[in-house]
Formats: sequence, C-alpha cells, structure tokens
Amino acid sequence: MTAYVRSIFRKWIPAFAIIGLAGTLSAAESPNVLFIAIDDLRTELGCYGLSYVESPHLDQLASEGTLFTNHFVQVATCGASRYAMLTGQSPATSGALGNGAMYSGKTALNVKQQPGAQSMPELFRRSGYHTTLIGKISHTADGRVYEYNGKGDGRDEMPHAWDDKLTPFGDWKRGWGIFFAYANGRHREDGNNNKDLMEFTVENDDDLPDGMMATAAIKQLKVLRQSDKPFFMGLGFFKPHLPFVAPKQDWDAFRQKAIPPIAAPEKSDSPHWHKSGEFYKYASGMKKTWPLSEADSLQARRAYLACVRYVDRQVGRVLSELKESGLDKNTIVVVWGDHGWHLGDTAIWGKHSPFERANKSTLIIRAPGVSQPGTPCQALVESIDIYPTLIDLCQPGFTRTSKPLDGISLKPLLTGEAESVKPVAISYWQKSVSIRDQSYRLIVNPNKRDPNKREQASHIELYDIRTSPDPVENIAESRPETVASLLKFLPTAD
Repeated sequence: MTAYVRSIFRKWIPAFAIIGLAGTLSAAESPNVLFIAIDDLRTELGCYGLSYVESPHLDQLASEGTLFTNHFVQVATCGASRYAMLTGQSPATSGALGNGAMYSGKTALNVKQQPGAQSMPELFRRSGYHTTLIGKISHTADGRVYEYNGKGDGRDEMPHAWDDKLTPFGDWKRGWGIFFAYANGRHREDGNNNKDLMEFTVENDDDLPDGMMATAAIKQLKVLRQSDKPFFMGLGFFKPHLPFVAPKQDWDAFRQKAIPPIAAPEKSDSPHWHKSGEFYKYASGMKKTWPLSEADSLQARRAYLACVRYVDRQVGRVLSELKESGLDKNTIVVVWGDHGWHLGDTAIWGKHSPFERANKSTLIIRAPGVSQPGTPCQALVESIDIYPTLIDLCQPGFTRTSKPLDGISLKPLLTGEAESVKPVAISYWQKSVSIRDQSYRLIVNPNKRDPNKREQASHIELYDIRTSPDPVENIAESRPETVASLLKFLPTAD
C-alpha cells in the first residue's frame, strides 16, 4: 500500500479496524478456519439476487454469515489474485501481476523460512494450527510447482505453509491434469487434443476432481475433529473454470432453463476489450465464430451455471460434515471467488480485464458469534483484506509477517460496528490501474501518464456502475471532477 493511500485509510476508519477488536469467537479455544476458494466464480449466485441460479448451499451459508456485495480482487487472473490474497500485499507493493508470481521472478516466495510468515497459512501454522491443503489455493492445482505440461520440480508453491497436502488425483495422475479434467482421466494437457468447451457425461460427483476433493475434505475433517489443535484448511475447487465439465444431472437442470439475456452483448470500444483467447481454445463443438451465435452463447452460459450448481453441491457436502461434527460452532468459513468472469458481457468470455465483471467476485464470511446472520454488506472490500481479517478474528499467537499487510480488517463490518472501512477498491491489469468507489470505476493506463501530474493522464475511462456494470459508455470527458477525485487514489511510490 502506498504512503498516500495508507494516510487516507488511517483518516477513513478508526484505529480499531486496523489493530483489531478485543475478543475471539471462543474464550476457550482458537477458532478453526475453513477457507474455500472457487475458481472463476463471479457473483452469479442466488444469494446475489439471481433467482435462475441454483446455488442453495452457498445461499444458505450467506444467510448464516455476511455476504459482501462489493468485493473486488487485486488482479483478474488466478495466480496474481491469489498471491495478493495469500500474502496480503497489493500489486502496488509487490509488483505481482502474473500467474507464476508465487514461485518465479522477483516476487517468488523464499524457500528458506523467514523471520516473518510469507503467507497466510504459514502464519497460522507457525501459530500452532494444523494446516491442510486440498486443491487450488495458490496458483497450481495442488500446491506443487509444475507447468501445465507437467514439467517442474514439484516444490512447494508456498514454502512452510502446509502440514498436509491431500489433493486427490484419481485417474488424472497429476495436478494440472485434475484442473483441466474431462471424464475418465482425460485432460486438456494429455496430448490428445482434448479441448471441448463442455462435457456433462458422468453420473457421480466423485467421478470428477471437485467431487473427489469434497470427499477428501470430509475425510480430513473427521481426522481434525479428534485433534486438540485448531486447524486451517484451504479447500480450492476448480469449477466453474474452463472447461465446463460437471455431472450429467447439472446439465440436465439447465439444458432448457430460461435465463435472462446478456444485458450488454455488444463489443466495447475500450482498448482493454479482448477476444477471449482462453475461451476460444475450447470452442470445438461450437461454431468457431466471433461473436458467438445466440444459440452457442446461451449454451455456454448454461454450461457455466451447470458448473456452479456442481461446485455448490460440493461446498454443501463439506459444510454438512462441518455441522454434523459440531465443528461449525467454532469454525470460521470463508468462501472466496478468485476473480469474476465475463459471461458474454460486452462480448467477452473470460476474465483478464480491468472491468467490473472481471474484478468483482464472491465473498462470504461466516464467523460464529461475530458476523450477523443474513446481513449483506455493501461496503467496498478487497481480497487483501481477508488476511488481516482472519488475524483479527482468530488472534493467532504468531503474527509477524515478512512484509507489512496492505489490507484492513473487515471485522467491524462483520459486527456491524462500521458501515465502511475504505473509500475505494483498487485493481490492476497489465499496465492499467482500476479504481472503484461506490458509484464509478475509473481505469487509467499508468504507462501513459506523468506520475507527477495525475490530472494529465492521457488515457482514462470512467464508467457509472449505477447505470451498468459493463463498459458501455465512457463518461470521463463529461465528468472531469469525478475523474480528478478518483485519480487522487492512484498508487505512488513510498
């Protein structure tokens, strides 16, 4: 976080939001943490007011905790978004913008243990928590460093973070195989040109990796229940990430279901618009045209929602075990989408943009005895806020971090003691910076501005989110006063 933004935040919120409130969930024992990451999960859920989505288990969790309606990630790509969340560092501090940020280049975590924790699970482990990894929490599919093609040394992506790495591989053999999985051990990277956009053939949840991971998590919860140590479990589901693969029942539920049309289907004039390269890798079985035909567009959107239905059921299975075991009474549950996704909005299919759809994602926190059940929170929050929030809620014995955290505890929002904790949320994509307040999204290309003359930024986009979440009309020229007020939050060097 920059010196300027730190000063703004210190003025914006009372000190208790930074240093934490007194008290924890249980006077007798430290609370457990179940952290569930879901890949590419935009706010396309029933609890966000979308009645056509089938997400009963996530909706139930939202009714028992706090649903954040204005949560924004730092970077709209998997690895960099997770890096920011897990280290608590904004890209303005770390420079981490790529998928390999955890294990390559200047941002890579040190394999040698540092005086302070380099990641959130490491901090909890060094506080006496038993830490378990299942699935994708950092960028790689199982926490081990391998490339998509299988090359790599398999070292820990986050050194010193996990006591157990229990991701099941099944017939897929290795990490990226389970991530890009089709049925029966086939996957995108197996050399057989498996690139269908969608596949809904299996009958059972555990015939696919997400179901296997839910089963592994349930088994591990039974083990952890017997321990006298608190636990931190990171459970990372893959769907609804491409390819759209789920059991047949989930496609049957959406095959003919009416869903609303895309609100803004036309291509944006923004230079940040892109041709959805990741998505079109999987366009076999469809007409390879751009834009998609109306029929293919509808099919793709239904396939995404079918995958949401599948992963929601896996979350439900794990939460059911948590409740049946009695662990739910002293376990904080966080559900986090690593970024949003353009589902045909402004003719984009995917993330990788500075726009609202890519940077807004799901965040639900249920903290027993702290969060107010069923209370939606409209405050602006960021993924970097999760780390300090969990420290605040759990009061772990070891709190030293290798670098200062850039986020702010959300506990005052959970308790209802504050209505907001920050004036803006800031996201990054390639060379652009995106600043979001309660009404507008400003996008600036820092490469085209003099950092000493903010008002002279040469490429600026401003969108009124109250009118549309999509980049339909750039109003920067007609609202210079709004542009000027948001430009004040652009990061500067300390």
